[in-house]
Order: sequence, then C-alpha cells, then structure tokens
Amino acid sequence: MNAQRDDILIVGAGIAGLTLGLCLHEQGIPCRIVEKATEIKPLGVGINVLPHATRVLHGLGLGPALDAVAIRTGEAGFFNRFGQLIFTDPLGTAAGYETPQYSIHRGDLQQVLADAFVARAGADRLIAGVSGLAATTENESVSLAVEDVHGRALPAMSGRAVVACDGIHSNLRKQLHPDEGPPRYSGYNMWRGVTAWPPILTGATMIRAGWLQTGKMVIYPIRDAIDGNGNQLVNWVAEVSRPLLKQPRDWNKPGRLEDFIEAYEDWHFDWLDVPALIRGSEVILDFPMVDQDPLPFWTQGRVTLMGDAAHPMVPRGSNGAGQAILDAECLANLLTEGGDVATAFQAYEAQRLEATSKVVLINRVAPPDIIIKEVVERTGDRPFDNIDDVISRDELAAFQQQYKEVAGYDLTTLQAKAAAKT
Repeated sequence: MNAQRDDILIVGAGIAGLTLGLCLHEQGIPCRIVEKATEIKPLGVGINVLPHATRVLHGLGLGPALDAVAIRTGEAGFFNRFGQLIFTDPLGTAAGYETPQYSIHRGDLQQVLADAFVARAGADRLIAGVSGLAATTENESVSLAVEDVHGRALPAMSGRAVVACDGIHSNLRKQLHPDEGPPRYSGYNMWRGVTAWPPILTGATMIRAGWLQTGKMVIYPIRDAIDGNGNQLVNWVAEVSRPLLKQPRDWNKPGRLEDFIEAYEDWHFDWLDVPALIRGSEVILDFPMVDQDPLPFWTQGRVTLMGDAAHPMVPRGSNGAGQAILDAECLANLLTEGGDVATAFQAYEAQRLEATSKVVLINRVAPPDIIIKEVVERTGDRPFDNIDDVISRDELAAFQQQYKEVAGYDLTTLQAKAAAKT
C-alpha cells in the first residue's frame, strides 16, 4: 500500500477521483487512489453527464465504453403535472454538440472509470478498503493519515500532494473548515428509484414534469434493452415540498413509498402512468435536497478539494458529476504545466471555485426546469389550451440558455473551446 513520494494521493474513487486519476495518468503524472469501500460496486441510481464533461471523457478514450452502457439523451421534455407538453429542448449531439449527453446509472459510470484506471495505471494504484482521515504537509511532501474499514489506524501514506475527492462527508473538507455550518436544506425532499419499463416517448427523452409544491418528477432511461421484451431501465426522481426530517445525507438511504406517492396518484397521462412507474421500482432511496454554501477556499498548501468534497450542490440541473469531471481536467492540466504543486493547486482553485459556486447558487433559484414553475404561476396551476398563449418559445429558450451559460455548457462556449485547441 505504500505510496511513492512523487505520487499525487487521491482520496476517494468516485467520479471525481477516478477521472482525476485517468487525467493524471494520461499526462504521465503518477498517482494513487485510496477508496474506503472494499470494492467498486453499482451503488446509487441514474445521473446525467452533460456535453462539457463528456468532452473530457471522450478525450480519455472512454466513448465506446460509455456508449455500451448508457443512453445518449436526445431531448429534454418539460411538462406540467397534467402531462401537457410545455417545451422540448434538444440535447447532446441532437443539439449540435460534438459529444453526447449521457443518461447513465451512476454505478455504470464509476465502473467504466475504474476499469479504465486499473487497466492503464495498474491494479496496485487503486487501494480499496482504506479511508483518508487527515493530511499533514511535511516540507515538499504530504503525509496522509489512513485507516481500514474497521477503523484501525494504518501506516501513514506519503506523497507530494493530496486531493480530497471523498464526497459530501469529506474528512479533509472538515479538516480545512472545522467550523463550517450544517448543510442548507432547500425545503424539498427527493425519492429515487429505477424501474424496468417500455421506452417512454422517444426512448431517449429526459422528462421534467410538475413543480415542487405539488410534486415534481424527473424521468429518463439509463440502460437500454435490459431484457427480451424491449424494456429499458428507467430512472425516476420524485421531489416534493416537505419539512426537514432528522436524517443523514446518505445517497443510499432506503425510502418509503407512503411518504410521497399521494402527490402522484392522479398522474395518469396518455403517454405514461406515473404511479405505476414508481410502484415498479424494487428499491426506493430517500435524500434531502441539501447543499452547502460555497467555501472561501479549497486549498491549503499541498492539499485541495474536488467534486462534492469541494462544492456539494442541490441535485438539479444534471451538473454534480459534470463539474467534478471539469475539476479533474483543470487540475491535471495545471499540474502538467510543471512548477510547484502548491502553485498549481492555487491556480486550480482560482479557476474552479468561482465557476462551481455560480452553479451551486443557480441550482437553488433557477435550475433548467424553472420554466415549469413559470408556467404554473401564469396558469394558476391549471391545464392550458395552448402553450403559446401562456409563454413564448423565445422566453422558454432563454430560460434554458441562461442555465447553460452559467453552468458552462452552452454550445457557443464549447465550440469556442474546441476551436482554441485546434
């Protein structure tokens, strides 16, 4: 398990840590990842990876592996709680992006990343069953205190730097910010599940329906042709206004159907029976919609934060995984430029802290599905006869464009970045 003193030590083998490991290996920078789980296994449910992030993954040669396990998302469909279409927005390559948007099981994405890292860097570079506790800078190296799955101290690991990719419960975030306040609750709770179901609409549609006060749903397929009957594995997310319950932030906490199904019992559309979809899930997960205020800093000498350890955000806008991937690309590029590690870490923070803080804040007030809220308010939460009498297409498109620009994946920006590299 001993790390070499020139290794970058990465704490956490989630999306951020594995992507960083792959980016560093690609640049010839030695690294080692420690992961508290004893094995990589498919936890969680669905996520979306937007084109600004899939550009990075395709650049790492992962396109074929992702296409084998994911759905290329073709469009976003926005509906009111009566099943009426408000707006359709093309996504990924259908919108002109060079790389797709993927709807994918989080475990499948993590496995693709882990398999690639082990194949390229070597199995000894991914150390399972080890938690990173705290980091201490010693001249031009860092000592990482670690323990095993039973809480027993292990010999400290040494490297030239530590990057904390250990998620929403990051030990190293707590070390850098011991007096940070509790998570901020949005006023809404989220329940999630996956159901085997025939293709809905195009079979590549990301559906956003309803609004939070009366019940909102996000529905999209994450695996294709899962059986001999043409079914997909469909991910669904139910969000409803609820008082905060005393519960931990645990992405894998079991939920109860009776706590939220009442909000959706009359959601029977000619294109989908929503309560039947929900009841078809074998497992329901429960998570409070929380985030944390942006931090004043991520970096202290040769230690820095990345992904959810740096900028946990409300899970709206399909941006958590994407921002972690962009973090990884940015830091790897800066380390490749040479010079002092601490200087590279400060430059990484300067580039990424403000950008991700904007995403955290816009997710609170104006996520992509804010257009549904606008229609609900203009119609008094009643069915409409013609959407064009409620809101113009230009207004609807403007809402989407605003979010894409803040999140850094509007088409013009990505095309400019691609042109600058050629």
